[in-house]
Amino acid sequence: MVTHVPAEAPGDERGVLLAFVEAQRGAIRRSVLGLTEEQAATRPGVSGLSLSGLLKHVAEGELNWLRMAQRRPNDKERDADTWADGFRLVGDETVPQMLEFWAKVAAETEAFIRHDVRSMDDTFPLPPAPWFPEDGHCSMRWLLIHLVEEAGRHAGHADILRETLDGRTALQLVAEEAGYSGQS
Repeated sequence: MVTHVPAEAPGDERGVLLAFVEAQRGAIRRSVLGLTEEQAATRPGVSGLSLSGLLKHVAEGELNWLRMAQRRPNDKERDADTWADGFRLVGDETVPQMLEFWAKVAAETEAFIRHDVRSMDDTFPLPPAPWFPEDGHCSMRWLLIHLVEEAGRHAGHADILRETLDGRTALQLVAEEAGYSGQS
């Protein structure tokens, strides 16, 4: 999993943007590294955010954006009655299941952008909402930049939550994932 995007990243715009999206996904995935389900569901602050809830939210959020761009219905779309369930695991949902689900969404996002999108200037309609662009449309380029922004925002939340839970920092998790023990 990437932790940064090297300057030699795939030279085309799609490749670079997808690499930045993946770098942010990796930060969120690492935040649950080595945790039990109970630890990942812990809400150490007054906000009610948990690592497993953030994982689910970002995975479902990416799927929602992908479905809008594809102009397809989203079977995971939430209404006012189920909105809070997008921030916590419910029923028999587990962290490994969420990671697997998100990996499938990520692969579908990449395939769509690389193979189905004719131009990064192509646009798609958005539902009316005060948090969407005023003209009600966005480009594929905007979509990928937004996914970087959204995942990056939540990766920061995840860093804070993880460090609050057990003192482990993002850099420690990067080293652990890479198998680096810190000893020569």
